[in-house]
Amino acid sequence: MADHRVIAVEEHFTTRAFLERAHGLDFAPGDRTEVELTRAVESLEPTRSRLLDLDARLAAMDAAGQDMALLSLNPPGVQPYAPADAAGLARDFNDELAQIVRDRPSRFGGLATVAPQAPEEAAAEIERAMGPLGLHGIMINSHTRGHYLDEPQFAPLLAAAEAHHAPVYLHPRVPSMLDQYSPYGMSGAIWGYAAEASLHAMRLILSGTLDRHPGLSIILGHLGEGIPYYLKRIDNRHAFAARTQGAATTMPRLELAPSDCFRRNFTITTSGIDDPDALDLALRAVGDTNIMFAIDTPYEDTAQSVAFLRTAPLTDTQRANISHNNAERVFGLT
Repeated sequence: MADHRVIAVEEHFTTRAFLERAHGLDFAPGDRTEVELTRAVESLEPTRSRLLDLDARLAAMDAAGQDMALLSLNPPGVQPYAPADAAGLARDFNDELAQIVRDRPSRFGGLATVAPQAPEEAAAEIERAMGPLGLHGIMINSHTRGHYLDEPQFAPLLAAAEAHHAPVYLHPRVPSMLDQYSPYGMSGAIWGYAAEASLHAMRLILSGTLDRHPGLSIILGHLGEGIPYYLKRIDNRHAFAARTQGAATTMPRLELAPSDCFRRNFTITTSGIDDPDALDLALRAVGDTNIMFAIDTPYEDTAQSVAFLRTAPLTDTQRANISHNNAERVFGLT
């Protein structure tokens, strides 16, 4: 097997300056469960050090044979905060992230943080991030106070992302319909995260939002948050509903079948799913040019994830595309 460059594209961190400011802010009442959990995680060892210490991060990368990490702010980022606070936090964090990338350009890239609750400011920050700051895309942590990117108020953000070729990593968070997911630990990564992110992605597809923004590049982690498994059924039932007016709600007419829209606009990553059977299904559903390697640091094990990438039953072309080619193309990494 060829020794391919390894780039991981969903790698979270934070800064002391961000924690000091964000942990002192009020937040939306509906985000209390998630914010309190996040603040606890960011305050307790060993996770705090794993989020803050990039020298230790590099040592772990070197030990595992990982060449590069695309850094992003620990979720849910700035989205729980008031618009003015969130926009200011995002600008300051992105300045710090850009400096980290400038200092170690061969080891780190960066996904900027924006405040969807301030759409015009978010659009301006996307332009700044992809221009003067030299970052490689943005991360959106799914819903913002229960609102989704297909809604009209977010049009400036999506237009800016498309115009400035900013890939949008659509990251999960605690579902907006929290009451239904609260029991039994279902609100987090066990189930709720995937349900939330896949809901958001399907809203973007079925609303026709991606027909209006055909050049928008969206990334979903965790091998597509379950959507590749359902693509044939989604197409089948969407076509049936369109023929018979059988949907429960109004359905816009789409330019493409949902699966074709998914393959055109979405790239998926391996974050958190080191499973050869799931990867094989994803390869058959979307192809090796639409899958990228990711770890989900610090919440998954770097060495284990890199070992999976190196030993998974892949052709050399598939491994090269997943390990680095696709990330270089999608995010403009060199």
